[in-house]
Amino acid sequence: CTLNNRLLFLRQAKLTPNKLKQNEKATCYYNDVTYRDSAVKLLRTQQKRYRLPNDRQHHSLTTAYRMNWIDLTTESQLAEIKERSFNRPQVIFKHSTRCSISAVTKNRLERSVPPGNADFYYLDLIQHRTISNKIAADFSVYHESPQVLLIKNGECVYDESHSGINMDEITDQANII
Repeated sequence: CTLNNRLLFLRQAKLTPNKLKQNEKATCYYNDVTYRDSAVKLLRTQQKRYRLPNDRQHHSLTTAYRMNWIDLTTESQLAEIKERSFNRPQVIFKHSTRCSISAVTKNRLERSVPPGNADFYYLDLIQHRTISNKIAADFSVYHESPQVLLIKNGECVYDESHSGINMDEITDQANII
């Protein structure tokens, strides 16, 4: 049993280590029938607790959302972003790999459910500072890090930085016509 497997199991079943200790069968043997049976039992307990619909119970508890970042590495991509924003919202996340606040914000975004109607671009500020400066000039926003910009119809209609960045607000703004 590796620590990563155990943590993954805890995250998927939304269990704390104390709850895991209380269930003796919940040992970390991924190929063992005992483990699978106890995992199913624990998931069912969680399903009842959260009263999830039957067809989505297992899926809702175990699916991890994956952010499909598009790397923003060239200034020519900015013209493409503007053009695409007339068809669907475009989100640019400006991230500093040296900043812990930026790392926490990126992690929080990646754990959230992204809106299906938007493309998400990832800009590494340390490697591509000139692109960040061009973004600030083209979209008339003040540079900050971390920062998220929502582009619609060729213009920045929403921007937020630091702890103000959250996926719910991005989704709400992306869905406004």
